[in-house]
Order: sequence, then C-alpha cells, then structure tokens
Amino acid sequence: MTTILFNPRVLFLSDDPDAVERQLQGDDIALVDAGALRDNISTDEITPATLGTIWDERLGRYPYLGFISGGRQPIGVDAVKNAGFSVTVAGKRYGKGSSREHSPMAERSAGIRLVIAESFERIYRQNADNLGLFTSTDFSLIERIQNGEPIDIEELVSSRDAQAAAILRHGGLLQYGRARMTQVGTPPAEAVDGPTTLAEKILARHLLVTGDSQAGLQQGQGAFVRADWRFLIEYYTAMCSHSLHAAFGRPLQLHDPQSVRLFEDHTSYIHRSVAHIRAGLIPGIQNLAREHRKFADDYGLKVHGLLADGIGSEGISHPMMTERYALPGQIVVGTDSHTPHSGALGSLAFGVGSAEMANALVTGAVRITVPASLRVELFGQLPVGVGAKDVVLSLLADPRIRAGSGVGKVFEFTGSTISQLSTDERATLTNMTAELGGFTGIVAPDEETVRFLRERRGIDFQLEDWMHSDPGATYADTIRLDCSTLAPMVARPGDPGNGVPVTELEDRPKVDIAYGGSCTGGKREDFDAYHQVLCWAVERGLRVHRDVKLYLQFGTVDVRDYCIEKGYLAVFERAGAEMLQPSCGACVNGGPGTSERADEVTVSAINRNFPGRCGPGKVWLASPATVAASAIAGELTAFGELAARVEAGALQPA
Repeated sequence: MTTILFNPRVLFLSDDPDAVERQLQGDDIALVDAGALRDNISTDEITPATLGTIWDERLGRYPYLGFISGGRQPIGVDAVKNAGFSVTVAGKRYGKGSSREHSPMAERSAGIRLVIAESFERIYRQNADNLGLFTSTDFSLIERIQNGEPIDIEELVSSRDAQAAAILRHGGLLQYGRARMTQVGTPPAEAVDGPTTLAEKILARHLLVTGDSQAGLQQGQGAFVRADWRFLIEYYTAMCSHSLHAAFGRPLQLHDPQSVRLFEDHTSYIHRSVAHIRAGLIPGIQNLAREHRKFADDYGLKVHGLLADGIGSEGISHPMMTERYALPGQIVVGTDSHTPHSGALGSLAFGVGSAEMANALVTGAVRITVPASLRVELFGQLPVGVGAKDVVLSLLADPRIRAGSGVGKVFEFTGSTISQLSTDERATLTNMTAELGGFTGIVAPDEETVRFLRERRGIDFQLEDWMHSDPGATYADTIRLDCSTLAPMVARPGDPGNGVPVTELEDRPKVDIAYGGSCTGGKREDFDAYHQVLCWAVERGLRVHRDVKLYLQFGTVDVRDYCIEKGYLAVFERAGAEMLQPSCGACVNGGPGTSERADEVTVSAINRNFPGRCGPGKVWLASPATVAASAIAGELTAFGELAARVEAGALQPA
C-alpha cells in the first residue's frame, strides 16, 4: 500500500476575496466557511498568457495570478508557495480554456499535489495526470487531509481508467512512457463492433496497443492512437523540449519527423503588445522563440515561421493545418486547444499538452480517454445575416452546455443546416468545441469537403464509404437546434457562454475597439463578411466611427493573398480599418486589438472572452459581420440593424 501524507493546508478558491486573502495570510478554514466556490476557473486565470515565457519549475511562483474573486485578483506572486498549500479546491468546470500545461505545472511546482473540484475540463485534467498532479471530485477527502490522515494512492486513482491510474502511479506520462511504452503495436482486428459513429471509426483505424491498453475501444477508458499529424506552437515547444530531454536524454530519435509541423503564430505581433511591453516580457518571448527554432533545427522539422520582415507569421497553426495538411479520416493533434478546427474536414483533431506531445514525438502514440459522441442536429434555413458564429454562441448559451453536458465529448455536427455552411464556416463550429467543453468537433466529409480540397489544394479527394456515422450509432445525447429561429448573437464579457441575441440588448455599450481576426475570425469567408459590411458602408459615405479603432488581422498568408486578389484591401483602407499580418494577436493579449484600460469595451470575432485574456477591458464576442457593423455604428450593432438605421436617416456619414 502506498499512501500520501499531504500538507494539511487547503486553498479554497472562493467567490469571497476576503476568504481567499485570510487563507493566504495563514488562516485554515473549513469547506463550510469558504462560501461559494468559483466555477469556470480558466487556465487564463490559473496562469495568464503572459507567463508563457516560462516553461519549467519557475512557474511555481505564479499559480492563480489571474484568479478573480469578487472583482479582485487576491493572489500574488509567490503567495501560494509561501503559504504552504498542498491542496486546491474549486467548483465546476475547473481548467476551462487553453491547453497550456503551464497551469498544472505552476500548481505542482508551487507545492499543490491535489486539486479537488466538482468537475474538470478534459485537457486540464489530462495535463494534470501527465505531470503527476492528482485531481479528484471527492470532497470528503478535504476534512481527512486537514486532519492529517494519510491517503492511499489507490483511493485517489480508483475512479480513473486503468491507463490514467497507471500514469499517476508512475508520477506522470513521460515516466510512464519510459517504463511501459517500449513496445507499441496495432490491434489484430476491428476495435468497434456494430453501428458506430464517425469518431469511433477513425479512432479504431488509428488504435495502438501498449502494455496497459486494450485491443478495443471502450468509452471512458484510456487508449493510445497514432496521429497522422502532430504540430507544436512556440508557446509550448520549449516546455515540450525541456520535458522530453529531462525524461529521455540526448540525443533523441523522433518518430516520423516528416509528420511534425512547428508554428510561430502566437508571438509574431508581441512587439505591439502593451501588456508584454509594460511587464518587460519581450526578452522572455524572444528567448521562447529562439528555443522553438532551435528545437526545429536540432531535429530537422518543418517550420511555418515569421514573415520575411519579421512582422506577422505565415499563419495560425490550426487554420493552416486545415488549409494545407489535414484530410478526412485522419487524426491531427496539436499543442493548442483549438486544434479541432480541422474537424471541419472530417478529421479527428484535438489539442494536447506539452507532456503528451513530448511522448507522442518519441513514441508516435497519443494518449486519449475514449470519448462519447454528442450529436448536434442543426436544421432549418439560416436567416440572412446569421452564420456559424451565431450558431455556436447559441449552443454555448444552452443550459445543458453551460452545465457541462458536452465536457469531454465529440461534438458531431449534422443536420440539414450543415449543407448550407462552407468548410470555413464549419471550422468555426468545430474550432469552438473547445469553448463547448468538448474533446473535439467533427463534420462528416461530403461534396463541400471535396470542393474545398480541390479549390484550396488542388487535391482530387475521393470520399470513402466508411466516412460517416452509421444509422443506429450510440450517442450520449442529441441536441437539436432550429437555426431558422436564430438572430445575430453576442456573448457578454466574461465567458463565451454568456450569449444573447443582439436585438435583445436594451442598453447598447459604446465600442472602443473592434477586432476581426484570430482562428475563428480570420478565414477567407470571415473576410468576405467584413468586406460585405464595410463595402456597403463606404458606398454610403460611412467610415469606422471616430471613437473606434478597427483592426482586421488575417489568419494565414493564404487568406491575405485571397483578400489581395479580391481587391478587398482598398475598401478596408477607405473604411478606416488597420490591416495586420497573420498572427493569433489580440486573442492571446499579443498585439493590436487588446484593451489598455478597464473601462474600454471591445467587440471581437475571437472565440474566448475570459477575464484578462485580451487586456483589462470588457470583451463582447460576435460574428465578423457584427464586429464590422459595430465598428461603423460606434456601439454594439448587428448589420441588419445598422442598415435599418441608415435607411431611416438615424446614422449619417461622418
């Protein structure tokens, strides 16, 4: 029997900032005295994006630096480590957002050995496993730990699948991989019997067998699969390299390096990031980028990096994977939570952490917990002015989704409305399954997929008979959405799930910044929408409102070249937009489009508006058309509303 004697100090992440501060000052309180626990604590709160310049145990100085309680940020540098906590307790959906492994590493390095919450987001919990940080939903452990009772490790892993339990017993994934993954093979027969979903079919065709995994697929159980593509972004390469060499030494033999891609997409506008400049982080970012490039050079890996003048990059990783690499039926993994973007092509694409990627680089095997599928049936004709972003913001506002019913599941988007959506629009749906809490999103490939591959890549792709879900396949649940009833949506500041139709807003906030870009807002058809609104405005003598700054940022160089070919740039310039080269940019507080003051309001086409993610101001999420219309009106406005105001003479040229 192996037991763990935890330090009895427990940190309750409460909605009451005074309770948090008392704990930091040395008070030990009981669960009943902590008050309401914070739900939906994101990785942006555990480790703000600006901490991406650190990739090792130094992160132990910073856990919960962005944590907000009662409108305050009560936890400072070194506070958790100095207070001697070993357990953290929180509410529902802990670890939302980014796939950054920095968050559990910061906790582990600060002395936290166990996180207890009502529920966890998939990527966060898997990252915690991979680092040997225990997670539990058993609140009865709290009093026992506070009383000094040793806890049997088997009690901590008893609710986990065999693979997760084995990884935790070994102290993390890389230690497990070194000990247990010297022999990796393929199962002798089909891994799934009977009617199956498309996701199950893809997993079955990529399943690998190790000493602790089964020959078949069973929902909720751990497994390893072979990835057709693996990619890293510069924020995580240094951490991946550090973990890899610490576990396996040098030199290394990477598995199939031809199927690995590296992207320098998050930091290519960091020279214009107010947050990074003010905090003196530019040297750290430059060091991070150097480590990224060095890893690529050391192992001869294909890099999509900065443009020739050093401003902007070739493109954001996951849109580029969709534009240039992913194919239907493949598995794509990347160190970014929005990797599901490529699910629009009918591939199974999902985000992983640095340790998982490190293990996959040397073994070729990617760890998963076999997910259930959630069928999302979209039906009805989309109204004019309503697109995929409005659909997904409506889904995010669904009480079932807000309660966590989609956590860890494959969102299979189907129904008659799908045929109305282009691949770019489908990518908005699959991309934002990260916000929906899902494992990934997928759309079965069809003739639209064939068209996309032919026109974008010159590929004459042949659909195969198996590339769809079977009638009678099993789903965890089905959500049906009548898209004909939808209106243009926005999400109130603080969480993408705060969706509301624009038309229901009585008080329209004045807008200071309008940002059109990122992976969800920087595709070709997103720029078609920006152009449609801004061309309409220019033809009527209108420009961007004098109090608004409008930034339009291409997602990839392919999108930029498309806009040049279509003649869009002249219209954007006449309208008063500032054009930016490809980068994640404002979405990660990394360039123009972020706020500088708490009183600033941004309307943005990005996918997340967690507190502090894009600066100290308030961020409203919206579709590309609504972003452009709001920039013209000077306040939150849908395009249809803007047109009606102009026709009625309520909005005159400047």
